[in-house]
Amino acid sequence: MAAIPLDLLDRIRALERQVRELTGRAQTRPALNKITHGAVVIGEGGSLDVRAPTGAQILGVGQFTTGRYGVSMAREDGTGLALQVGGNDPASPQMVRAFARGGYPSPIIMDDADADGYLGRPWVPIPLTPGASVTAADWITAHSGTIQTQHAVLAARWSLWAPAGTTAEARLMLNRGGTLTQLGDTITATGKEVYASPRITPGAHGLSHGDVAGLLIQARRTSGTGTATAWCHGMWGTNTINPNEAN
Repeated sequence: MAAIPLDLLDRIRALERQVRELTGRAQTRPALNKITHGAVVIGEGGSLDVRAPTGAQILGVGQFTTGRYGVSMAREDGTGLALQVGGNDPASPQMVRAFARGGYPSPIIMDDADADGYLGRPWVPIPLTPGASVTAADWITAHSGTIQTQHAVLAARWSLWAPAGTTAEARLMLNRGGTLTQLGDTITATGKEVYASPRITPGAHGLSHGDVAGLLIQARRTSGTGTATAWCHGMWGTNTINPNEAN
């Protein structure tokens, strides 16, 4: 029999050893609770579902039951949804909403559902001054304040009172860079108090998020000799209540 070189036998033994190692590794279940390198990809409608021992979902990432995608976070004590990006409703946009411990459906912080780029909640009050007397025939500024725009809609509540035999008018104005623009309709009072509650949308005020402008309530007496009074009951930045208010 021909002699077999020793180095060839050593090579065969080394190959056998490597095959045994590979076979053992292939039969060993890898750890599934740690990723040291690379990205984790969940595709084709998959999701990540993290639950508390009670079975309540704490974190959901991926596709919701309606087929939409987003992120949902809840509290482990069962007090309800805490944070949601997107949502189950197919008709709603991909909003970001934070909820109080009462949970869904009333968010305490959110962006605007219909007016992209604006804050939805919380509403922000716009400070103005107390009521002012009106006796001049020319327009006077009864109230003034500054708005730094955060919401799409300006909700205003103001009124005008005039005694019997006296007529007065009042209007809401926007001062932007020295240019005055009327917001809403002029109200007229004679022997009574008349209220105005306009909702001023972006198409009317023309302000983008972060824009600064002045708000004025102006009033004048148009007939009679009595003293009228203009009141500002409050102004707030608010979210839209329907898609039409976004325009």
